[in-house]
This record gives sequence, C-alpha cells and structure tokens, in this order.
Amino acid sequence: MPEPVSPPAGWRAALIEYIRDQARPVDKFSHQPRLYRLARELAVELPGDDDVLFAAAWLHDLGVFVGHRPEDPEALARWDNVASAMHSAPEVLTPLGFPLAKIPAVVEAIRAHLVSSTPTTPEGIVLRDADILEQLGAVGILRTVSKVGRDTRFPTFAEVLQVLGRNLETLPGQLRLARARALAEPRVRTLRQFFEAATSEGNSIPW
Repeated sequence: MPEPVSPPAGWRAALIEYIRDQARPVDKFSHQPRLYRLARELAVELPGDDDVLFAAAWLHDLGVFVGHRPEDPEALARWDNVASAMHSAPEVLTPLGFPLAKIPAVVEAIRAHLVSSTPTTPEGIVLRDADILEQLGAVGILRTVSKVGRDTRFPTFAEVLQVLGRNLETLPGQLRLARARALAEPRVRTLRQFFEAATSEGNSIPW
C-alpha cells in the first residue's frame, strides 16, 4: 500500500482548487481524487514521479468540463478533449509553481491515459490502468448513468447499458499491472451483476 497522503500544499493545493472551480458538472470533481488514490496504489508496483502522476491525474479530464469544451453538438462530437487537456496543462501548471522540467512528462501521461493509447512512461501506465478501473464496478456505473440526458452520447439508458456491457467485456483485458487486475476482480463482479440484472428486468422493453 502507498504511504498515507499528507494534506497537499503549494502547487498541489492550488491545482486542486483550480479543478474544483472548473469542474462542471460539479460531480466530475470526484473522479480526480479517486483516480489519484488508485494511481498511487498501482504505483507501488511501478514507481514513477509522484509530482507528474498527481498533476496528470488532476488535469487529464480538463477538456471535458463545461467551459473547456464546445457547446455546439456537432463541434462537441468532433472534440478531442485529450488534446485540449494536453495543450492546457502547461498553461495551468506554470503559474502554480509546478517544476517546469516535469511538464512534458505530465503531458505524456495525459496523452496515454485512454484505453486506446499506448503508454510509454510509468506514470502513463499507472494512470491508464487507474482510469480503466474507474470505468468498472459501482463507481463506473454511477459515472456512466449520471451522463444520461446531459451527454449527447447517452440520450437514454439503452446507450448506458451498451457502454457498460462493452466495458465489462473489453476493459479488464486491457489492464497492464498485476495489482490493477487484482483490484478489477470485485469491480467486474459488481458490474456484471448490475448489467445482468438491468438486462433481465428490462426484458426487451426499450429503455
């Protein structure tokens, strides 16, 4: 297990407050501390630079926040939120006093956090596995269901079930670290039970 985390100070505290202020809808704020906690646990297996990991975990989704993304549905459908976060990271971190020499590693970890990406650094591998874990289990269910009606990808619960079913079948096999695979096991069971129950109770009725 990682060492207990002390209350953040300096640029870390400032970055948390920046994300707290920018996270819209407000429930998106909770993903960042959970992700960093998971990433720290996985970093026991694959250590890296904790400053880089912290900054990448807190900034990786900046491009999905309302105010940092297009509002026009067509433009939003083409929006590359990862590229946006990569572009914004140096602009956010520099005035906070983050070590400038570490900014390229933060940008690289942000680039590689998607399941479709290939990480090239310890921080990228750890962050990607942690983000996959956040898409499984009860947390993964809550995060996906909360998007119904406010995300163009999820007009109804039918799309939620499609995504949850796809996550269930594809994401566990994408995990790279042994610790991540162990943490995924109970999450996969929870997600499978929910998916099977929802599918059964729906009984072919349109969602």
